[in-house]
Amino acid sequence: MRHVFAAVALGCVCVGGAALADDVATSPVVLELFTSQGCSSCPPADALLTELADNDDVIALALHVDYWDYIGWKDIFANPAFTARQKQYAHSAGKRMVYTPQMIIGGEDTVVGSQPMEVADMIKTHQDKGMPVDLSMTRDGDQVTVSAPAAPLAEPAILQLVRYIPQRTVEVKRGENAGRIMTYSNIATDWTPVTEWDGTEAFEMSFDVIGQDPVVAILQMQDGGPIIGAARVR
Repeated sequence: MRHVFAAVALGCVCVGGAALADDVATSPVVLELFTSQGCSSCPPADALLTELADNDDVIALALHVDYWDYIGWKDIFANPAFTARQKQYAHSAGKRMVYTPQMIIGGEDTVVGSQPMEVADMIKTHQDKGMPVDLSMTRDGDQVTVSAPAAPLAEPAILQLVRYIPQRTVEVKRGENAGRIMTYSNIATDWTPVTEWDGTEAFEMSFDVIGQDPVVAILQMQDGGPIIGAARVR
């Protein structure tokens, strides 16, 4: 399901900026798992993401890609936009290939998604480092409000809103995982850039949302750069 985010109130949106703020915020660490129902190596990573899904210290999101659909099973959650997002990460890192299951942590570090100790270590590294922007988010019925105090940035960042389905079980009937009944968690359904912000002034902006699915706000440097702030309302 596609969700439309309509901006209904604007605090301050600026372009330009200086250096990152010295203070760091204790925002949850964003973990993106690029996965596919047609990938035989993905179920352990999908199970790991399910273990992390309810952890308040992380925002664990499953982004289903479409490039495995050709081998016999069309992933019902696959979105070409998520394939493009994964390729943008690869391009930013100077890589020519993408793969599943791949986890991108904090928008900058890559871990094989089926390696729980490596994932845990990288999450801890990002928790210790913190983020430069203290992004916050509230929900009132069909409206969410995202805000942040001033935190000048080296360049404008992109505020993105994400919707996800908390959990869904699927019977995979063909392809590499044929005959398996799979449980998927935090399945991203929409990932929408909504505005730029440079942090020189405090920011507050409200958006209309449809439905009860959780909403995530992610502030990220452009062109697949680091995530510098994140918040969620369930």
